[in-house]
Formats: sequence, structure tokens, C-alpha cells
Amino acid sequence: MSGPLAGREVLLVVGGGIAAYKSVTLARELLRAGAKVETILTDAAQKFVGGVTFAGLTGRAARNELWDASYSGELHVELASRASIIVVAPATADLMARAANGIANDLATATLLCAKSSIVYAPAMHPRMWEHPATRENVARLVARGARLVGPVIGPLASGEVGVGRMEEPEVIARRVVELASSARDLEGVRVLVTAGPTHEAIDPVRFIGNRSSGKMGLAIADAAVERGATVTVVHGPITARASHHESITRVAVRSALEMQAEVAARSEDSDVIVMAAAVADYRPDVVATHKIKKGQDRLVLELVKNPDILAGLGAWRGANKRPVLVGFAVETGDLVGYARSKLSRKGCDMVVANLAEHGFEGDDNTVTIVTRETAEEISRRPKREIADRILDAARTFLDSSQSRG
Repeated sequence: MSGPLAGREVLLVVGGGIAAYKSVTLARELLRAGAKVETILTDAAQKFVGGVTFAGLTGRAARNELWDASYSGELHVELASRASIIVVAPATADLMARAANGIANDLATATLLCAKSSIVYAPAMHPRMWEHPATRENVARLVARGARLVGPVIGPLASGEVGVGRMEEPEVIARRVVELASSARDLEGVRVLVTAGPTHEAIDPVRFIGNRSSGKMGLAIADAAVERGATVTVVHGPITARASHHESITRVAVRSALEMQAEVAARSEDSDVIVMAAAVADYRPDVVATHKIKKGQDRLVLELVKNPDILAGLGAWRGANKRPVLVGFAVETGDLVGYARSKLSRKGCDMVVANLAEHGFEGDDNTVTIVTRETAEEISRRPKREIADRILDAARTFLDSSQSRG
């Protein structure tokens, strides 16, 4: 069968949630894309949808038993080895928790623990479950190991409520699987420089001017880039987010805007793509006290001086050459597209990723608009790791364009 997934073995793991009925459509969409689809249903999934349905669609028996008497070998090892991509949909809180913690007490989790291929999770659960710290930690752990997320999205839930927790539509999940299959190593040989986190501008030895940036977005971009084959360097300020598990990422820690400027400048000529995701402080104290300032007068006046504009400096430096590809970020409180377009022209970059202040910073999700001179693509609330891939997709188009010109 022809299609973008022709010849690909896709293993569909169906978790136990009301969204399991959507997985039937997902199987059909994957088949339409040319994939050979095999299915594992958890015990809970069988409460919602039957294996006969999937067997009728795929032409293969839906699996459930870890100890399958009809199979002489280790079924979970065989299924994991055969799959080029694994899709978990719906990915329930329980299923992701067990996968994140290495629990292998059924066929689904044992197979996931054996997997060497890419794994895509499509979460589906009540918003309170999705927002719970335990779930967030489990998701972060899976993503740090290379898993991809698609959704969840805002929408009506089985409870009658509306919130983030609804499984993404099957057509969208299938499209992301196709994109993953086609772009698995699409940045092979590309050198990506990412800045992340805040800068801290010293007032005295113990105090500083800073902001609430956690560095999560920049680190997510670095993770996504290295998984797509890029050579990645991250220049980061004092971040609160847990660093990536990817040992191949070069990490350069700085504190101030001046330090970040120097480290970026030293690496810019050797970069093909620069993503300026850091929230660099606009101003710094003109004079830094050598000793801790003691509490005294009711008012303390600090004279601030402007920090260098690292993004604008890069834009001016590369000029008409348009290399490396330059991606800026903008945190605004309104008129995202208008301010982003203004920033594009003023800073000389190729694209700007804009988001409202209340949507970014410490959270694991974000809502952004990717703005170029011709387009403005809004990406509704998604995990930052998923947004990272969308940003790299957009940056790759500029990379491809500049290579064709060269």
C-alpha cells in the first residue's frame, strides 16, 4: 500500500479511557497513510472497545495477554522490535505513570519498556488529573527520554466539563505520526544554538534583577533538535527547569546578559540555526555594590542602564546573508501578531514566536503564535515539547530556503 507511512510498522497501544473509541478512527487513518498497524489493548481499554473491531480493521489480532499461549516467544519483545513507531492513544494517567516508572505488569507496559523506536503519547484524562503534579512529573520524565506528545487539547469531556484533557483528534495524531516518520532525523548535520532561561543582573553579591523564566521552552527546543539529529548547544541563564537527559547537548551556563552575549557571539558563526528563547533582562544596575546593601532608608534608588540587544545584534551581523536562520521570542500582554511583526523588522530575524505573558514562564504548556513576514500560525495550548517541534518545523523551512539559494 502506498502512502507516507508505506512499509512502516505502527504499534497502537490503546489505554482505558472513554476516548478509546477514537483509536478505531486513528487505526484507520494510520492504515490510510500506508502503515501496517498492530494493536495492544489494555484490560481497561477492553471495557470501552473490543479487539474484534481492531482485528477487522487491521487484519491482525488485537493483543492483550502478556502470557499468550498461542505465541511461543516473548511477545512484548517481538512487538517492540517490530514497531518503527509506537502510538499510545488514549494515553491515560495510569498508563503514562506506569510507563514513566518502568512498571511492566501487562503487555502494553512491558512492550513500552522494550521499545527502541519513537513513542507518541496522546494523553486523555480529566483536567485535574492532567494538571496534578504527579502526572506532570511522569509526563516530563517520558518526554526527557524522547517521547513525543500530541495533545491534550481544550474541549468537552465525558464529565460534561470543558478543559484541557481531551484527546487530540485522530486525524491530527495521524498527521503528527507521519511528520515524525518523515522528520525523524531531518536536522542531521545541522548546528543549532539555543538560549534559554532568564538572566540575573547583580545589584550586590546576594541580590539581582531577574524574571520568572524557567528555561523550559528553550530546553524543550534543544531536546527536540538533538532528537532530530542536530548538534545542539544551549547557552542558559540560571534555570529552574530540570536539564535534559541528552548527554550530547553542550551546555554553557551564564548569569548576566553580558555573559550571554559573549557566549552567543563566540558560537554564532558555527551555527546554522539560532533560537533566542532566553528572557534576557532589558536593563542592569549601572553600579554593582561590592558588599550586601544593608536595610536603611525607606527608599532605595537604583540607576539602570540598558543591556545589549543580543537578538538585534545577531540580525545586524548576519545582514543580507540570512544565515544562520534566526528565531526570536516575544512575551507580550496583547496584540501578539502586531508586536511580533514589528520585532521581525526591527531585529532582523526570520520568525518570532510570540506568547502572552500569562501563558508561558513556569508552566509545562504554552499557547504561541509563530509569526513570519507572510504568515501567523497560532498553536493553541500544547505541551512545550510539542510546540518545540512545530518551531523547528518552521525554522527548517528557512534553512531549506537558504540552502537552495546557496
